[in-house]
Amino acid sequence: MSLPEMQAPAGAGGIRRLLLKVIVSAVALLLALVVISLSVGSSLPGASLRAYLTTGARGGSENDATADFLLSTRVFQGDQEPLPGTVNSSEASLGTREDDRNMPVPVATGTCDLYRGEWFFDSSGPLYTNNSCPLITKTQNCQGNGRPDKGYENWRWKPEQCILPRFDAAKFLEFMRGKTLAFVGDSVARNQMESLLCILWQVDTPVNNGTKRMQKWIFRSTSTTIIRIWSSWLVHRSIEAVEFAPQGLDKVFLDIPDETFMELLPSFDVLVLSSGHWFAKRSAYILNGNVVGGQLWWPREAGNMQMNNVDGFAVSVETCLTAVAMNPNFKGIAVLRTYSPDHYEGGAWNTNGSCTGKVKPLDEAVRNGFTNTMYEKQVAGFKKAVQNSGEHGSKLKLMDITEPFASRVDGHPGPYRSVDPNKKTQRGPDGRPPPQDCLHWCMPGPVDTWNEMLFETIKRELAG
Repeated sequence: MSLPEMQAPAGAGGIRRLLLKVIVSAVALLLALVVISLSVGSSLPGASLRAYLTTGARGGSENDATADFLLSTRVFQGDQEPLPGTVNSSEASLGTREDDRNMPVPVATGTCDLYRGEWFFDSSGPLYTNNSCPLITKTQNCQGNGRPDKGYENWRWKPEQCILPRFDAAKFLEFMRGKTLAFVGDSVARNQMESLLCILWQVDTPVNNGTKRMQKWIFRSTSTTIIRIWSSWLVHRSIEAVEFAPQGLDKVFLDIPDETFMELLPSFDVLVLSSGHWFAKRSAYILNGNVVGGQLWWPREAGNMQMNNVDGFAVSVETCLTAVAMNPNFKGIAVLRTYSPDHYEGGAWNTNGSCTGKVKPLDEAVRNGFTNTMYEKQVAGFKKAVQNSGEHGSKLKLMDITEPFASRVDGHPGPYRSVDPNKKTQRGPDGRPPPQDCLHWCMPGPVDTWNEMLFETIKRELAG
């Protein structure tokens, strides 16, 4: 743009006309510069005019504008926290922090994938301690049993694209006012249930109203009920003889859901299901009334098995979840927690497997072929159940914890399963490790994150 040609003024009127032309030209030039600046001056796609003008008004730098934009676009939903390592307007600009420059802008928590992310160390510590919860099972009380390190209590999960809020016990109880949450499964399900109770215990002491058939805890402040029902396989189990499978041997009826919790299903608002580890136990598999396979048991004269334990697991998942979703009286949601990885090295739980000496998450998870197969079969069973259930399949939700927890080898009790001061915690002269638990989880510990994920899932599904 060029300024209009100026001629010599003629008297006072000419001077005024000249000054007017100069002012008009200057204003036009300024507006042109602003338009050009807005179109190409920002290095951040989608930067708002408000962010640009705010930066210009205070004379800030481009880095300051970027910081303001990132902070203004973060989605906070009630109890959500800022992502670790983020800055506010009074801190250094993002341009000077490598971790912040590489951090993605989080999307709404209600739409992001909770199960893709990384572990970070949180110095604020665990949600409870082994001394503040009287419910911790002795074998999971790692600090009480003499474990010397505590770092495993402080690692938290950070999804790639959103924030997983730190568990707020008071908000959970208020959200679940008058509702019932049931955990159904094996001892790992019990581990998660006890973790949740310990977290909630910090704000309200529950009443134990359980029976031999099921554990039942009631938080009177909000009439919230937490239930646990034992179900090793999630399908019917019997020790009666079936065909050539003798009496006394566990019979797993792969096509019949476990009646121990199905009878109570209509009273549950949230059902958390988990299983799988008992498919490594000696048992026979029954399908359509016939013996079709077994684990650690199969008569040689019976010929080839039709179904092994991993395929039996897939059928059991499909059976259980389909029955839950299709129950017309169940109006809640059923959350399937995926297979909990163990970390036995050098053997299994009964063949001198070990996880001694691990004090932080692995940089790269060590793959376990059996765990991977069980996970794949479980997810396949889940997908078939959703398909079988049609419109009722919306009741089924997948809590996909297997991959995130594959690296948490540090979170198991290992040899710290008892208070015995003479217990062995190191390998012997022959190199063999002491008896260890590399399946269940220390409390507090990684298992608490399961309940943060569970709460987020419940909020997404029941908020309406």
